[in-house]
Amino acid sequence: MLDINLYMTYNLTMYAVEWTRKALKQLKRFDNQRQKQIVIAVRELRNWPDCKNVKALKQQEGYRLRVGRYRVFFDVEDTLRIVKIEEVKKRDERTY
Repeated sequence: MLDINLYMTYNLTMYAVEWTRKALKQLKRFDNQRQKQIVIAVRELRNWPDCKNVKALKQQEGYRLRVGRYRVFFDVEDTLRIVKIEEVKKRDERTY
């Protein structure tokens, strides 16, 4: 019984991850291996703010998650405990 209560408390502190239609469309353009890598990295965002490879954007609001040569751009709604994935792009000189 104690383990169940600890698990429930832990889940209450996690954030939900929502994908925009645009981000899902961009994700589908990549091969299956890249898609899996990106989805696994995005799942770690549920532990916000304890995430690796995340930086705040300087030019605009939001954050970016680095997954190899790919970047996942997202916003965080702390009051609702939601991480909203806005875009997924391959890193090049026009990404930022």
